[in-house]
Amino acid sequence: MTDACISPILGIDAHAHVFSSGLSLTSGRRYTPDYDANLQDYLAHLRGNGLSHGVLVQPSFLGTDNQYLLDALAYAPGRLRGVAVVDNTVSRSALQRMADQGIVGIRLNLIGKPLPDFSEPGWQELFKNVWMLGWHVELHRHVADLPGLIRDLLPFGCKIVVDHFGRPDSRLGVDDPAFQALLELGLSGQIWMKVSAIYRLGGTDEQNLDFANAALPLLLQSFGARRLVWGSDWPHTQHEQHVNYASVVEQFKNLDCPAPIKQTMLVEAAQSLFDFATIEL
Repeated sequence: MTDACISPILGIDAHAHVFSSGLSLTSGRRYTPDYDANLQDYLAHLRGNGLSHGVLVQPSFLGTDNQYLLDALAYAPGRLRGVAVVDNTVSRSALQRMADQGIVGIRLNLIGKPLPDFSEPGWQELFKNVWMLGWHVELHRHVADLPGLIRDLLPFGCKIVVDHFGRPDSRLGVDDPAFQALLELGLSGQIWMKVSAIYRLGGTDEQNLDFANAALPLLLQSFGARRLVWGSDWPHTQHEQHVNYASVVEQFKNLDCPAPIKQTMLVEAAQSLFDFATIEL
């Protein structure tokens, strides 16, 4: 059964996860869920918070088995897009099949992992295929290493999406040299930023929120409103006890940023980046 209703875009959640604790989990994972984050609950959160569309990102603990994600996309193909995790040996035909099912990018979750060498042939072939499909490469890494990774990626021509403000340490403030380098790279016009997961920024709740409010005008100056997107990061893994969907929506609404810019993040910017049509079946 699929959700096939016509759905105008009211707002797009650009970063969420669905999974079942009963799935086969990858070895070497940093986190093991003891609960399910199912699609029906996610869609209910969208409806309950005035949003209509979402982008589902493959969680790192499921590795490169994207089937659960693909099954979710098949239920509501007009309302959902996906970001997959793949090996750099994946074939172009396999990527094309995923594109046909609603995948629009790949995620490199590099937290706690050795930095990859993007000059290796496998990476070069993968990024060539990503570029040809019009997909993006999503990077999840702490900000200290992001400028170098991005500089290595830029020549491939792919759209680059940075997770969660670039995972800076809010205690260092916006003057941190690595964050400043990230802002400078934003001027390239090839990079998008996810304004998401403020609670993952390393400080107290107050420090994290202060950082977000200080960073937003700088991000607007470097990236522009049409290259900033908001995501819930549902179900807030490792932070479930003090964060919920409604609270992150409320936090976004209360950020020190003009309402029209927030609306651009929620609709036009995400609609373009994730290839949503205006009216969909």
